Amino acid sequence: MPIPKVALVTGATRGAGKGIALGLAAKGMTVYVTGRSGRTATATLKGETLSGTLDETIAAINAAGGTGIGITCDHGDDEQTRQVFEQIGQEQGRLDVLVNNAAYIDDSLIDPGGFWEKSLDLVRILDIGLRSAYVASYYAA
Repeated sequence: MPIPKVALVTGATRGAGKGIALGLAAKGMTVYVTGRSGRTATATLKGETLSGTLDETIAAINAAGGTGIGITCDHGDDEQTRQVFEQIGQEQGRLDVLVNNAAYIDDSLIDPGGFWEKSLDLVRILDIGLRSAYVASYYAA
């Protein structure tokens, strides 16, 4: 019997990341998932708590036929990202698939008006969405 492939999906507590993780799980993979919401949903948009936690995603991965392993990580912090890859390396010895899906959503992003009218704090969208993909790929290589 072949050894299951090992995957990491960043930002997998909800949405596309969770869906991708479940698709990999259906293939029998060991799927590591990261997110900022471990046991309790912490992300908000317009004052509403967004559903989805690592624990919920892990349970769904296991139910889909994979092995789910969650790691709480803020991908805006390079050291936390490095530690994710260190843990996977220690536990699995390899990583076969990396899906860079971590994202940052800010309430002001969906407010009316031009980007130039909004706070420069929105640059965090690039830090998480773009820069963290580069950092994760660096550590995966």
